[in-house]
Amino acid sequence: MASNTFDTDLLAKMDNVCVAEHETQKDADRQLADGIAKEEAPKLDAMETGNQKVVPEFYNKAQKYWAEVPATVNGMLGGLGYISAIDIQGSKNFLREIKVPGKKLALDCGAGIGRVSRNLLMPLFATVDLVEQDTAFAEKARELCTSEAGSRRNSLGEIYNVGLQEFSPTHKYDLVWCQWVLGHLTDQDLVAFFRRMRRSLEPGAYFCMKENVSSSKTIIKDDEDSSVTRPLVLYEESLKEAGFRIVRKVRQQNFPKGLFPVYMIACRPKT
Repeated sequence: MASNTFDTDLLAKMDNVCVAEHETQKDADRQLADGIAKEEAPKLDAMETGNQKVVPEFYNKAQKYWAEVPATVNGMLGGLGYISAIDIQGSKNFLREIKVPGKKLALDCGAGIGRVSRNLLMPLFATVDLVEQDTAFAEKARELCTSEAGSRRNSLGEIYNVGLQEFSPTHKYDLVWCQWVLGHLTDQDLVAFFRRMRRSLEPGAYFCMKENVSSSKTIIKDDEDSSVTRPLVLYEESLKEAGFRIVRKVRQQNFPKGLFPVYMIACRPKT
């Protein structure tokens, strides 16, 4: 388990990290996406039987898995806590590029212990709401996001203890940020979630997602944490089906070799 000093050091170093953009890598990413798009992406149907909807165990297993994970930066990142600063800097660069017009209210979906809320969203928005179904993580997020060391300790809004498959926003947001959690939704719930997020946006606002993607057209299942890693094209198709248009797509740079590719996608509702 990572110590508090370890977590604090990670947070303090993030502004010193430079995340490089490589044109050759962008070309490779485009070729990969084009190759996937030419073939029919498989549908995630392992959680469906006949005309029945989803098997609740898919969600129950994930909830039980995360209940055993320590409420630390290292725990949230699967033992790779040292990439937190690189991750946050990459997200900062991405938000700077899309120029979010509103600065009043943001939403962090699958917030965990508030790592993204505290380091990415709170310095930019007057208020940040969090969605996190694990109560232990939610309490840790409240602590971290209101501590004296926090950049904007008065920015914490509401914390919703509910899974994304059940969450329906009651506010309008200038930005909805969703990171490393969509693999815990079935295909059907994923599109339904995207639709609810589209309806929750202020005019001109953005929905942004940051997720692992598979390097082929194959959906990769992880039985340990009850999640899936989808091809990039499948996320793109789901966003469009939900009524979004994609305005920017960038691959996170400088992550260790051997990890899944990570993409950030910014969307706005179709006009």
